[in-house]
Amino acid sequence: MKKYGIDISRWQGKPDFSRLKTEVDFIILQAGYGRYSSQKDSEFERSYAECKKYGIPVGVYWYSYAKSNADALVEARACMEVIAGKRFEYPIYYDLEEGLGALGRALVSSIATAFCDALEKAGYFSGIYISRSPAQSYLTDEVCKKYALWLAEYGSTLNWSGAVGMWQNSSTGRFTGISGNVDTDFCYEDYPKMIKSAGLNGYPKPEALKELDKPAEAWWKHGDKLDHGLYAVKRRMKALGYGYLDLAGGFGGGTEKAVNDLLRLWGYKQTGIIGKNFVDIVMR
Repeated sequence: MKKYGIDISRWQGKPDFSRLKTEVDFIILQAGYGRYSSQKDSEFERSYAECKKYGIPVGVYWYSYAKSNADALVEARACMEVIAGKRFEYPIYYDLEEGLGALGRALVSSIATAFCDALEKAGYFSGIYISRSPAQSYLTDEVCKKYALWLAEYGSTLNWSGAVGMWQNSSTGRFTGISGNVDTDFCYEDYPKMIKSAGLNGYPKPEALKELDKPAEAWWKHGDKLDHGLYAVKRRMKALGYGYLDLAGGFGGGTEKAVNDLLRLWGYKQTGIIGKNFVDIVMR
């Protein structure tokens, strides 16, 4: 799966999102930069509202000037103040560009970790934006693998042997909804599905499914031998369409699968056991 998108900031002015919705699969917005929430990108609020209005999946990035872990935590707090109360289908990226050579590999990796961990503890799906060559020089393999990685390298090839979630391949994209050039990106991960299913980036946590019968209250479970009661329940499940059940056998893999299929259909946790409540429903 590969999707095509753009990343924008105030430098793109006021795009026509009604046109962009037919031209891109997603948009990454600059939320701001530095230590203070007052450094919010001047077009962020409008761009976010327009993306939501036209159903364009959206993520953000925060431009860093951090020179220490403490700086990174301050920037993380500023970023979270700006994005609070909003929902994002793509990661919250830490944009690492400033003075990386002077900081060195260990410190850059530590700064990135400090920011991303702070975001993750607050319920966000975090990532790192960095050019390909600096990524190879200033990020450890562990950091590259731990967070969503968005690499920039312009041209037809990304010279990177490891996994990557997104690739910024050009700064000269042209779209009818934007006046002038814009960065373009390919995304290789289904971030909207990952984020929504995990209840991150402002999306609600999925409700935990209830158990129809508690394991301690099971009448029959995997490995139990056939008796008259289990036979009656299996015969009923077979009549309901689970024809693969072997009525002559005990509680094996086929019975467990049929039980879980029914529990899933009824909206309960798939415990693979038969208890009183299961029997009450299936024998109606």
